[in-house]
Amino acid sequence: MNYCMRMAGLAALAVCLVAASVLPAQAQAKYTARIGHLESPLQPRHQGLLKVAELVKERTNGEVEFQIFPSSQLGNQRQMNEGVQFGTIEGTVSPAAFLGGFDPAVSIMDIPYALPDDRAKAQELRQGAFGEALRATFDSRGLTAVALWPNGRKNFTSNKPLNGVADFKGQRFRVMDSKILIEQFAALGASAVALPFGELYTALQNGVVEGEENPLDTIQRMKFYEVQKYLVLSEHGAMEDVVLFNPGWWSGLPQQYRDVIVKTLLEVMPEVEANKEAAQQAALKDIEAHGVQVRTAGPAERAEYRKLMYPLCRAAYLERAGEEGQKLIDLYEKEYARIMGK
Repeated sequence: MNYCMRMAGLAALAVCLVAASVLPAQAQAKYTARIGHLESPLQPRHQGLLKVAELVKERTNGEVEFQIFPSSQLGNQRQMNEGVQFGTIEGTVSPAAFLGGFDPAVSIMDIPYALPDDRAKAQELRQGAFGEALRATFDSRGLTAVALWPNGRKNFTSNKPLNGVADFKGQRFRVMDSKILIEQFAALGASAVALPFGELYTALQNGVVEGEENPLDTIQRMKFYEVQKYLVLSEHGAMEDVVLFNPGWWSGLPQQYRDVIVKTLLEVMPEVEANKEAAQQAALKDIEAHGVQVRTAGPAERAEYRKLMYPLCRAAYLERAGEEGQKLIDLYEKEYARIMGK
């Protein structure tokens, strides 16, 4: 009996080995990148990264694999940035606003209306000579920036009316700890108070500040509509993501795989932007349903904001970014003028 069972087992093993020999071989990933970011799995950034991961794996025959970690699973943004620098993780997608401590030059994106309202023109600026020079500033900081991704635009809210530029005078707005953003409000006759994001709801509720600036989905998700009465659709601040890799990992990839990754990121980007825009519109409907008075700033008003804000914010940027920043902003102004003049 035992002999028969052993023979049956050997026969079954032989069948399995033969079957395995005729099945197509599964490509084994030679290059694996753990990529962390802050947003939830439901957000457009994460959904876009999953699409990129799927396409990159397919287009490299399984040799490059991206493992995406949302919701700060690999640490807060500073920890992830440092992890990419030191090679403990391979990549991160970071808001440009969180990168100024690593690379002061990137704070140019904090300047209000840095990108044109027109999405196609904004993309031309992002992907042209200016975007290339901006990404190159990370090279000396132990990071490789391979793409910029749009992630929404900021708008103003307040407990006091915002019917035009003059209404900002005397109001207090919460900002991230950024001299550029402080000067942004100073240019409008308002004052800015740097507060941690986690304290913002209570600060609005208690009148420590009257207003704030954020993308619509953030305003909706954090229920700021409970403690704000007015919203102006100004779209003054571009929320740009920077796709970063560890230089050693990136340079270790064959050139054709680096090309595939960059091409795929650019290919998926419009879908990410469209999904973000859809999320913004859904958030706006919810904000309006909660009684917030919404007004859209037209082209003339937006031009007035830019005219007032740009000189002070530019000076604040150059104070921090120095000679490197001067070269970058000279290129930016040249490219901006060219694109807007079309």
